[in-house]
Amino acid sequence: MILDLQPAYVLHSRPYRDSSALVDLLTLHGGLQRVVWRGARRGKGIRPQAFTPLLVALYGRGELKTLKQAEVAGSHVRLQGEALFSGLYLNELLVRLLSFGDPQTLLFSAYQTALEQLVGERSVEPVLREFEWQLLDLMGYGFSLLHDAQDQPLLPSALYLWDAEQGLLRVDREQPGLLPGAGLLAMAVSDWQHPAALHTAKRLMRKALAVHLGDRPLMSRQLFSVGRDAKS
Repeated sequence: MILDLQPAYVLHSRPYRDSSALVDLLTLHGGLQRVVWRGARRGKGIRPQAFTPLLVALYGRGELKTLKQAEVAGSHVRLQGEALFSGLYLNELLVRLLSFGDPQTLLFSAYQTALEQLVGERSVEPVLREFEWQLLDLMGYGFSLLHDAQDQPLLPSALYLWDAEQGLLRVDREQPGLLPGAGLLAMAVSDWQHPAALHTAKRLMRKALAVHLGDRPLMSRQLFSVGRDAKS
């Protein structure tokens, strides 16, 4: 079966046989797709390059498809420094968390927006936190940032514990890993100027994503840390 041309981005590519590559694509209509990109390493024609908008046509009925056609559909998003590591992190999240062939048109749009923001002057942290939250929500793993597990409104002065099964639980005594209500409420409305918003969002997203990522560490997160260490 041959699929019509559709927008796509390369998320990950690795060598395959003599001159081909196995490429993970985020496509508009087919979600995550793994394809054989024949001749990808010959140096002729379009090569699988991350952050370049493409139009692709695929064929095949199984989980592994073959690239029939690829066209560049826009300019390459040039990411550098922390923005580059952030883009690689988004790509790795999508490859690790999405199921093959599950359409994700809203997520495709969110990914495009995130890339545009990373190449701009906006700080990378809010971009990452917003995308992580959208990813969880669109995959069906979202939870309320306005009400706790008992459906009570979050209080700015209260402390909360996140539970994978129930959501946010209010606790009355100090313990490690608690999240301030003020930071959660700021996150809910993307008020990243609030002093507690980014720190709270990062801790919460780490916990929420870890449930679905498992024990294998993210390579992009390690590269991010090495890059920051090298600059310090």
